[in-house]
Amino acid sequence: MRAVARVNVAAIERNVARLREPLAPGTALCAVVKADGYGHGAVQAARAALAGGARWLAVVTAGEATALRRAGIDARLLVMGPLTDPELDEALDAGAEVVAWEPAGIERLLARGRPAAVHLKLDSGMGRLGQRDPDLARQLADRIAGAAHLRLSGLMTHFATADDRDDDFFDRQLERFATWVERVRADHPDVVVHAANSAAILRDPASHFDLVRPGVAIYGMDPFGVDPDDQRLEPALEWRSRLVSIKPCDPGDSVGYGRRFVADRATRIGNVPVGYADGVRRGLTGRGAEVLVRGRRVPFAGTVSMDSIGIDLGPLADGRSVEEIDDAVTVLGRDGEQRITAEELARLLDTINYEITCGIGPRVPRRYHRDGVPLGGVEDDPGL
Repeated sequence: MRAVARVNVAAIERNVARLREPLAPGTALCAVVKADGYGHGAVQAARAALAGGARWLAVVTAGEATALRRAGIDARLLVMGPLTDPELDEALDAGAEVVAWEPAGIERLLARGRPAAVHLKLDSGMGRLGQRDPDLARQLADRIAGAAHLRLSGLMTHFATADDRDDDFFDRQLERFATWVERVRADHPDVVVHAANSAAILRDPASHFDLVRPGVAIYGMDPFGVDPDDQRLEPALEWRSRLVSIKPCDPGDSVGYGRRFVADRATRIGNVPVGYADGVRRGLTGRGAEVLVRGRRVPFAGTVSMDSIGIDLGPLADGRSVEEIDDAVTVLGRDGEQRITAEELARLLDTINYEITCGIGPRVPRRYHRDGVPLGGVEDDPGL
């Protein structure tokens, strides 16, 4: 096996339980498992989240909803994205609730003549999907609630800057949404109100309302992009490959496309069979990225290729164990006292931790365990 991503479902359960701690009694948690569970596997992530106390699940596409239902998951399910007519039918066939924000979208729901639970989305400042005009949004709420086969199930919004504690735009969005909710709820008191993403849950209890929608934090990544330990979150995914080659490298020898690594000393170069086709971003080249081998940090050497990376193992040194072919290489996760986090890689790439796990490609098989005990049988490659 070239590489494997191991996902600890018990970590997801514990993260969900951690995120429920600040919630008031009666406030439910909706685990966001879109994008194949942020690269962790949607079905296993959904099951773990429900075991940890989630009561709802959220996805973006109708196909994602169908996949959960086919796996036997029957929790309350929200499809948050825009849907074509066939996709809308598929979402409703899956028993999912859907989101609307424009008059045309509500007319499409009415034209289908099918029972549907609808969440109305206000654009309080995100600037993406949602109705920006609060007065029109109130009228749309009345239109949904007055339809014979539609049910106004929820009122929702999404925050643009909840992960930036120094930015007060979050407070302005929250105020706009809360003001609108108060007016709509005067006529529709039974709707479920929800707004808080992972960062908002940890930032401000006023954003919790009836339901919260954490995504990145249930997988153990810090929504503020610093360190999961700061939030008492536990990264659920570890990604490992192996050494397939070790060769001497003399001063002046180069490694990889473009000769972006030229040795300035005698060293040893290891080859690891994961590259940008697997999710090790080419942009990590020359940015100080490292992997873990035998519990120590080892820097990348040369340009990240499609199928492999070079690493600079350093010269042979007295008193240090010598790496061997087939030694495990940790791309993401912990080895001994050292660890590589999604936040670390994201900082090197000037991106966010979400993109790191979402970017792990399908060539990297996911294997699931509960605190080291494989799910569904014996571990297929314990060497990694």
